[in-house]
Amino acid sequence: MKLGLQIPYFTWEGGPARLGSRLAEIGRAADDAGYDSLWVMDHLFQIGAVGPPELEMLEAYTTLGFLAGHTSRVRLGALVTGVVYRHPGVLVKQVTTLDVLSGGRAVLGIGAAWNEAECDGLGVPFPGLGERFERLEETLRIARQMWSGDDAPFEGRHYRLGRPLNSPPALSAPRPPILIGGGGERKTLRLVARYADACNFFGDVAVARRKLAILREHCEAEGTDYDAIEKTLYLPMDVAGGANVGPVLDMLAALREAGLDGVIGSLARVEDLDPIRIVGERIIPQAAEL
Repeated sequence: MKLGLQIPYFTWEGGPARLGSRLAEIGRAADDAGYDSLWVMDHLFQIGAVGPPELEMLEAYTTLGFLAGHTSRVRLGALVTGVVYRHPGVLVKQVTTLDVLSGGRAVLGIGAAWNEAECDGLGVPFPGLGERFERLEETLRIARQMWSGDDAPFEGRHYRLGRPLNSPPALSAPRPPILIGGGGERKTLRLVARYADACNFFGDVAVARRKLAILREHCEAEGTDYDAIEKTLYLPMDVAGGANVGPVLDMLAALREAGLDGVIGSLARVEDLDPIRIVGERIIPQAAEL
């Protein structure tokens, strides 16, 4: 069972002047603790589940590049990029750049987007859900084409790329992994089966069982190897100074038995660093044996 750490907030003691040094400490601590991956949200404003929009929110790919310079082994990605935020050709260049400069550690995490308020706030077009899914599928096609080395023109309904050249190429072989976020059973999981190397969704053990059964059906319909897809769930953790280690391990065991390969989630009071140490010493080694 693999663990990924997501950092969803940056409102820490010391304010913006201390933000860079504190984030570097968190990245190094997660790397040393044995986390498999390190993630940030791709949002422009803070989201309501965490706090008011006025709270600090860093741009995702600048932040991931910064974290790449302060880590050496964890995979790095956005959980997840909203498809409307960036032109797909530019997005692939950003993830490729992250992959090259991190030594092959980038992941493209992507989804259909949902936060209309931040798009309105910064002037980012936010089409209806049906069009966002169309754009998501075209973006996935463009990513796979560019990472294959094919620079032939791409003609889609929403995107037209005259020459999708991608130089330098990514270091990850055969390409940076693609993770699709979301648990939509008709569209999202079908796109996972068709295009992705990994998926991530919200829920509990019962939800995980249902989503994975439906994903398996989509894989069978698409002729995709279900077992080759890395299946993860979003799981916030609070180790409570070590008091919650047992319940966390029990939950991980149940999720593993349900068919998941890993979890990605936030860690309460992560900026204190001690929770990262507790996870590294008491949870990650046990989870690896599940």
